[in-house]
Amino acid sequence: MKYKETIETLSHHCETIFADKKNYELQSEYNYAHIGLCVIDSVYSIGVKYEGVQNTVKRFCEYFGIERYNRAKELSISEFIDNMNIQSLKLLTENVFQNKQRTSTKNGILKSEAVLLFLNVLKKYKVEYFHDLDKVINSDDFEKEIKLIPGQKSGISIKYFFMLAGSDDLIKPDRMILRFIQNNSTENVTINDCQFILTEVVKNLNSRKFNLTAKKLDNLIWNYQRSLTS
Repeated sequence: MKYKETIETLSHHCETIFADKKNYELQSEYNYAHIGLCVIDSVYSIGVKYEGVQNTVKRFCEYFGIERYNRAKELSISEFIDNMNIQSLKLLTENVFQNKQRTSTKNGILKSEAVLLFLNVLKKYKVEYFHDLDKVINSDDFEKEIKLIPGQKSGISIKYFFMLAGSDDLIKPDRMILRFIQNNSTENVTINDCQFILTEVVKNLNSRKFNLTAKKLDNLIWNYQRSLTS
């Protein structure tokens, strides 16, 4: 098996450092009430501290009077787009999100604009609610269109979107996850290898009385890495 040594080393390491988290539960952001909030979170989370993302989502919800975690009152993608289109991009950025971050430092667009573009692609593919995700979760055409949005070429945001929206099998292969794997590997691991490696690590951990998913392990690792730098 490719990366056999890395997978085994990581499995032992995770078994040690996460020994008290065998039945780990995810935080509230994995239970957003609206699929549109998953878009906002996934776009704004790239390359920044997550506390700032949480505040951005909170400000958006407060402005429009939207509940973050009560899925019984789920709003559609079209309703998100309509609410956002009431504002100019400038006012949406400054008054609603109160966040002027761009998708990249070179030729990037405002993340507020990227959110709107992402939402409109979902609408094009007739994804309005969480239960519509099956229409796009394995769609190459959908993924290609999202990657055409400036700053989304790596595909990290789309993987994270699917994670937030409910996929237990996906991870967000960002620099925090890659660093954790590289620190416990003598092999040349790239960001494209992270999904396969952590999927295999989860299998090993669950054979050792853990109850994890790839999504949960990703979150455990991300929080562990953040604790080392805080």
